[in-house]
Amino acid sequence: MQTNITIYLNERPLLLCPGHDAIPAGFEETAIYEDPSTETIDKVLLELEEGEKHHAVFIREDVKQLLKKVSLHFTVLVAAGGLVTNPEGEVLMMFRRGKWDLPKGKQDPGEDLETCAVREVAEETGLHTIALTGKLTETYHYYPMKNKKVLKHTYWYHMEFTGTELTVPQIEEDILDIQWVKPQNVNKYLQFSYENIRDVFKAAETKGTISIN
Repeated sequence: MQTNITIYLNERPLLLCPGHDAIPAGFEETAIYEDPSTETIDKVLLELEEGEKHHAVFIREDVKQLLKKVSLHFTVLVAAGGLVTNPEGEVLMMFRRGKWDLPKGKQDPGEDLETCAVREVAEETGLHTIALTGKLTETYHYYPMKNKKVLKHTYWYHMEFTGTELTVPQIEEDILDIQWVKPQNVNKYLQFSYENIRDVFKAAETKGTISIN
């Protein structure tokens, strides 16, 4: 069975599921739409965007086709980024636009995703001695850009830093601070982060990459 996909619209989750039995705990009171029409999708997206709904579930056996249908309502932008750890097991987090975030950025034409992820980490953090060790997850979130509604589809990778260079925040990308965070302190930072970033950390924990409990 295909796995669920979550799209965040202003931190409000739209869950795409292959069936009712795939709906996770916590969504019991959520509005559920089976194989929604284009008009229904448009209406629900707007309600989530404007806060009239706090969450919603779309159901279709072929989740990938459902995602394609939902994506038609957006301008899709593909990006890649990294969750970087150092030999001490600390995790790199950066403060941007009032939230703790992870480095990521848009894929350039002709660039593969792994190269994009490593490049963006280097550009945003100043770290160049990094090795990509594996894929963690993919996330989807909406944001407005000029007159467009953008759906950012981000591929996340775990990376290891083994160098000695100091971090250098990319100020032009509004990065004000970069810190190496001890695993036991990560949850304090995640309180001031984004839902999709929390999902990246959950994926890293599931894969055994980090332990932040």
